[in-house]
Amino acid sequence: MSAPPDTGWLTGRPFAHRGLHGGGRSENGMAAFRAAIAAGHGIECDVRMSRDGVAFVFHDRDLARMTGKPERVDSLDATTLDGVRLPDGGTIPRLSALLAACGGRVPLLVEIKAEGRQVGPLCHAVARELAQADAGRVAIMSFNPRVLRRFARQRCGQMRGLVVTQQGKERRRGAIERALALWWAKPDFLACDIRDLPSAFSGRARARALPVLTWTVRTPDERARAAAHADQIIFEHADG
Repeated sequence: MSAPPDTGWLTGRPFAHRGLHGGGRSENGMAAFRAAIAAGHGIECDVRMSRDGVAFVFHDRDLARMTGKPERVDSLDATTLDGVRLPDGGTIPRLSALLAACGGRVPLLVEIKAEGRQVGPLCHAVARELAQADAGRVAIMSFNPRVLRRFARQRCGQMRGLVVTQQGKERRRGAIERALALWWAKPDFLACDIRDLPSAFSGRARARALPVLTWTVRTPDERARAAAHADQIIFEHADG
């Protein structure tokens, strides 16, 4: 039987959601990531893939909200995406640039934005970057349990987290979906919606020594609830 993964670094400090953005710093931009590093926080980010298979740090499926451009991220090649500017004037970072900035010292959560069944290309793009970096304090996570299964096969030992929410779901159906995803993905930790806490699902996970992170924590009340019912927070400033 393999030893359980070392999760101490995962719960040791708060994670800045999409970097420490606000105050003129764009979410998922290098200025926000540098600010989080300077403040001593971990970092949470989102990753999508260019048309030619390069992992970029970006949340939305298309560029409209952040850049005013209508194109989907996966419709543009990496060179074109390198030239797209965020509101703070920075460019959309490649995952390789963020990994280099963290340098294995800063805890990093990489949420893989893979919808549906075809998760292989994006998982491969992320795994390729992790293999070339100091990824000892990097965890991948996703709402999609297929991503976690894929990483269990292609990158043995990689810390993997299942992201879950009950919001917008019928209670019984949501409970069944979460239980099946947990059984199928066999994650090393959970990332639960703060709006769902406290919950029996997260309580059972913690009772089995499965760490529970919670997102996205913004208010003092949410911080207090997270302190009682989770092991670490993924946060944004309320005015961010």
